[in-house]
Amino acid sequence: MRLVIVDDDLMIASINREFALKIPGVDVVATFHDGHKALDFLQENSVDLLLLDIALTFDYSGLDLLTDLRRRGKMTDVIIISGRSEVENVEKAFHLGIVDYLIKPFTYERFQEAMQKFLVQRSSLQAKEKFTQEDVDKLLAKPALQASGESSYNVLRKGLQQQTLNKILEFMGKNSGRYLTSEQIATDTGFSKMTVRRYMNYLIELKKIASRTNYATGGRPSIEYIFTGR
Repeated sequence: MRLVIVDDDLMIASINREFALKIPGVDVVATFHDGHKALDFLQENSVDLLLLDIALTFDYSGLDLLTDLRRRGKMTDVIIISGRSEVENVEKAFHLGIVDYLIKPFTYERFQEAMQKFLVQRSSLQAKEKFTQEDVDKLLAKPALQASGESSYNVLRKGLQQQTLNKILEFMGKNSGRYLTSEQIATDTGFSKMTVRRYMNYLIELKKIASRTNYATGGRPSIEYIFTGR
């Protein structure tokens, strides 16, 4: 799968490239920090997916680029990756036919989910000449939710332990208001970093934990977690 990244922030573009290359079958064919140059390339080259930031330059945004692509008949699939979360930006992006919208900062797991969803849909579309209603429903299906509208806290995902979950939640609650890395949480709770990350991902789904990516670490970006108190 041929992928292009467009982001004015060189560091974030590099991180997104690393994320993308972890997905089997993905080939990052170009990275751009300027929307006009990206448009010229996309006009002349076939691309399967575009990872697009909204805030590029003051006179030419990612949505401007996407609008010009559509006007020129380019129906390249697009995943927006942006810190801009205003309603008008999200609404316009979906009207222009994007497949997903990731709000910075986001976890690698959320990035992976967006990519895998796209790859599954793409594979399904290429495998058939005609669709039944059931086929379409599967393409558009989202993860099943409980009747309450969110994942149930009382029914743990397979492989998770209530005692461990309680201990991690208790620790995060006592440190409410502080962003903590998985290393810090692991050190203070006695669990491994891998265990902490697995439970953090689960708690993020439950909206009990929020996360952000800290790019000011002097080295590799670090994911930090905070208790939301919900």
